[in-house]
Amino acid sequence: MMRMQTDASLSEVHQSVDTTNLTKPKWRRILSFFGPAYLVSVGYMDPGNWATDLQGGSRFGYALIWVLLMSNLMALLLQSLSARLGIVRGRDLAQANRETYPKTINFILYVLAEVAIAATDLAEVLGMAIGIQLLTGLPLIWGVLITVFDTFLLLLLQRLGMRKMEAFIIVLVAIIGISFLVQIILARPDFGEVATGFVPSIPNKDALFIAIGIIGATVMPHNLYLHSALVQTRKIKRDEPGIRRALKLNFIDSTIALNAAFFVNAAILILAAAVFFKAGRSDVAEIKTAHELLSGFLGTKLAPTLFAIALIAAGQSSTVTGTLAGQIVMEGYLRIRINPWMRRLLTRLIAITPAVIVILVNGEKNIDDLLVLSQVILSLQLGFAIIPLIHFVSDKKTMGIFSIKPSIQILAWLITAVLVYLNMRMVFEQASDFFTTNDSLIWKAVILLSALLFVGLLLTAIVYPLVKHKPVTTSIQVHKKEAPIEAVSLPRYQRVAVALDFSERDQKVLTHAVSQAAPGATIILVHVVESAPAKILGEQSDDFETRDDQQTLEAYAAHLEHHHLRTKTCLGFRNRTQEIARIVQESGAEMLIIGAHGHRGMKDWLYGETIDAVRHRLKIPVLIV
Repeated sequence: MMRMQTDASLSEVHQSVDTTNLTKPKWRRILSFFGPAYLVSVGYMDPGNWATDLQGGSRFGYALIWVLLMSNLMALLLQSLSARLGIVRGRDLAQANRETYPKTINFILYVLAEVAIAATDLAEVLGMAIGIQLLTGLPLIWGVLITVFDTFLLLLLQRLGMRKMEAFIIVLVAIIGISFLVQIILARPDFGEVATGFVPSIPNKDALFIAIGIIGATVMPHNLYLHSALVQTRKIKRDEPGIRRALKLNFIDSTIALNAAFFVNAAILILAAAVFFKAGRSDVAEIKTAHELLSGFLGTKLAPTLFAIALIAAGQSSTVTGTLAGQIVMEGYLRIRINPWMRRLLTRLIAITPAVIVILVNGEKNIDDLLVLSQVILSLQLGFAIIPLIHFVSDKKTMGIFSIKPSIQILAWLITAVLVYLNMRMVFEQASDFFTTNDSLIWKAVILLSALLFVGLLLTAIVYPLVKHKPVTTSIQVHKKEAPIEAVSLPRYQRVAVALDFSERDQKVLTHAVSQAAPGATIILVHVVESAPAKILGEQSDDFETRDDQQTLEAYAAHLEHHHLRTKTCLGFRNRTQEIARIVQESGAEMLIIGAHGHRGMKDWLYGETIDAVRHRLKIPVLIV
């Protein structure tokens, strides 16, 4: 873990895609803008959306396609606002919140964002696990545990670069789209009847509830954080024409990507309508049930296989973007960065824990209820992402001429009111069912208190930016302003420790040690014995390697003393990192010189990372040769 030293969102890929290179053909410069919205779009076709689409199609045929279209248009507006914030201000949503709201509110917003990301990851875990089970027949618990290993896929993609990651996601989106296209061709729906579904209508009260679920599951809070950061991976001209061009091309990118997401959701609903609704099977509400019935109704095993493949692709693509959103939230709110693999592993472990517990306790019958719960949790967080976003892009002081027009503001606030109302209504109905079936006063009190805090925080998010406050600048000023350095004197040390690994690097390390030592200084030669007896017996070991290492250290010491330098030899045992740090501290060394290990990537995991671990244990200068 380390403190951020930059305000750049996703700093490792910030402005890594150059759109200003005039040596490239114009069409390539235009295409370089396309990509971020595809990473965002996978959140709109993740496994959490499948259940509502299946229910809508199997129970009401094509009647609710217009709801999908309306929610897609809502998402397009909100995602374009998120992209506008990142392009114009160079801030992601988390950073903008940190600069606007007080610390307490920001911490609560951070916790809620992390909860939303964990809930999103839970849906991806369950979706992938169900897909693996449907495709291979493995028990669901094994499918859940297998999803832990995709932690390392993101690391590979990040090392390959932003464009490679975007290409990977686009391939997964294409797999999902092609899978459902083939299934629709097999199902042969009546496209005349499909067209009637675009006429707004609500058949009955149950249809209204499913429509609320479709809208509530569409816009996800983590996508708003994600999009505002991803657009900053493009290096653009910071003048007015350059910014306007970036806004226009990113809107086109969002339109294409979100229409692809609309196609997938509509395809699921149309498939359910053409196959199940027409056959009178209005009870199909679970993913597994749909998979089991597809082969029987369509007369081919290809359809259910493609269904499972699409489900795995949806879960895998969404889990990659969820991890990026987690990085953005942590770095933006807390200005803290941890190793990507640790971040990914923690998020995934938090997500699989409830899934594993439910499967072990109740079996596989309540998995769809867990999916619904994840969507309810996401619904609760949505307002806390949308409301600040609208405030930020409406602010003329920070956005200048790129602030949104009053008509767009009215439309955005109207959409927000609808989404927050529908989500709160869905949660209220869930809570009402709990109150009627549960007699626990403690849990009822907890729910009521949580509801009051929820409403209070929502009002704070709305009102606080409207009140004039002194702007928060702590996240903008990275370094404390100091007076200019007038004179530089080269430090010389009286006690210099040198960590040696008895390789060809030792000569360079010792040369640097001599150059840093003051006249009459002592060079402390350190080596850690790593033989099996040394690891077990420590200082009591007397094996060949221990004796040989001691002789080598003494030979180094004799060579230095021949050049009139004082020396001290110290052998360490067992843990390399701990021993080097201990010897350096106990010897009173004023500086440590250590050679770079010369390996990276997987070798770091195999052999260990000594330098970073040692320097974090010491409070003296460490020179890496």
